[in-house]
Amino acid sequence: MSKLRVSAPGRICLFGEHQDYLGLPVIAAAVSLRIAAEATPSSSPGIEVHMPDIGSAIALDPSVDQTYEGSRDYLRSCVNVLRRRGCSWRQGYAVRITSAIPIRAGVSSSSAMVVMWLRFLWEVATERTELDADELARLGHAAEVLEFGEPGGMMDHFCAALGGALYIDTQPPFRAERLDVHLAGIVLGDSQQPKATIETLARARSEVAEGMQLIKRRLPDFDLTSTPLDQADELLKAMPAGPARRLRANLVNRDITRRALAAIRSRDMNAIGPLLLAHHAQLRDGLDLSTTKIEAMLDAALDAGAVGGKINGSGGGGCMFAYAPGREAEVSEAIARVGGVPVTVSVDRGACVDG
Repeated sequence: MSKLRVSAPGRICLFGEHQDYLGLPVIAAAVSLRIAAEATPSSSPGIEVHMPDIGSAIALDPSVDQTYEGSRDYLRSCVNVLRRRGCSWRQGYAVRITSAIPIRAGVSSSSAMVVMWLRFLWEVATERTELDADELARLGHAAEVLEFGEPGGMMDHFCAALGGALYIDTQPPFRAERLDVHLAGIVLGDSQQPKATIETLARARSEVAEGMQLIKRRLPDFDLTSTPLDQADELLKAMPAGPARRLRANLVNRDITRRALAAIRSRDMNAIGPLLLAHHAQLRDGLDLSTTKIEAMLDAALDAGAVGGKINGSGGGGCMFAYAPGREAEVSEAIARVGGVPVTVSVDRGACVDG
């Protein structure tokens, strides 16, 4: 085999932020910031991986089970997940991994890397079984989340594996539906403030669980997926303020996602901007996920002509994005003026062999 290049995209979450791990639906899209592995066959056994972006290198022997050398040892966990699935390798490779996806910024850099690496390992396996995009996503979740007992849903992995804009039903058995929608004018803004993804997800999940436990004492049939907001509101008033506020924010965001899906299916794109802003308000005020800098970037984008936008990812830093069809240049300049790093992105394909 000659030189091989495999890549996978980052993603933005349009609607349903912080909801996939709660079993609620999500609307997300793969974007044109990608991570790639370029591999050359080697006469040496094993796989030598160089990651110049982070100044790191690792040597793998995929013929044996991998022992993890720390948390989030994803290159090794991918080998283990595929070995259990019957893959084996005999050819050695020298691999160089580079990425245009901001790290720890809410654009799913780690999930994109995991899905890309799984796709690469599968491509070069001597023995392998069939692997479609849906299964690739599930293996990505296994390698990144289940192997290390960490919180997190499968939204990121499905975006990286399938690509495009997706409506994701996170109720078992978990289903992703491709959306026929033209999303032009997305400007991503990196605040350059790193975020603590795992810690934020764990906190958010526990707070919602606390709220659900409290409300079920008064309404045993409460269901996060189906109980109407107006039915829950009276009970929320009797609960402690913190858990009530966070649970209510998730109920509101659930309903916003449903309205957004209806708007997309009816091609009412004028509704998307206001719905993004309504979603962001809940993430900011209900879940405490925004920052002063993210707010400044979003305000600047709106003043420059964006029609909507929100924080992207787990929160506490990272990125926001603005929806600004026809105003991309002006919005990019505005985000840069308040200290953000802007890039205009488009909806992109999923993990693939390039060239």
